[in-house]
Amino acid sequence: MAIPIRILVLCTGNSCRSQMAEAFFRFYGKGRIDAYSAGLAPKEVHPKAIQVMGEAGIDISGHSSNHLSEYLNDRFDYVITVCDNAAEQCPVFPGAATRQHWPFDDPDKVTGTEGFVLNEFRRVRDEIREKISDWVKITLPA
Repeated sequence: MAIPIRILVLCTGNSCRSQMAEAFFRFYGKGRIDAYSAGLAPKEVHPKAIQVMGEAGIDISGHSSNHLSEYLNDRFDYVITVCDNAAEQCPVFPGAATRQHWPFDDPDKVTGTEGFVLNEFRRVRDEIREKISDWVKITLPA
């Protein structure tokens, strides 16, 4: 088997978008992707992110939020930022062949009824899932 592609997904809090993206990279990569996520100012994994990923059949309840500094000496093939703040402040990673910015709305900033907020988490989850599914099909054809 080929050496897995190493991907680091960055955002500010490492609580929602980057956590979901890490999980989808692992799911769609089927062992061909080593995915990690980190934040510039990590918070705990958001309970609604855990909930909506569970609805999609992926358990992220055991994930932890990690600080970007934990990965500064690691080699990655791709560093993907999922928020503008992370894109602006992301350091250069030695050996990172490709850096990409995939901005997604932050569902943690949404206000409204419980149902509305939960639906926004689902919408962002689905956008992330579609982006990663398409990326994997193009980048790692079967």
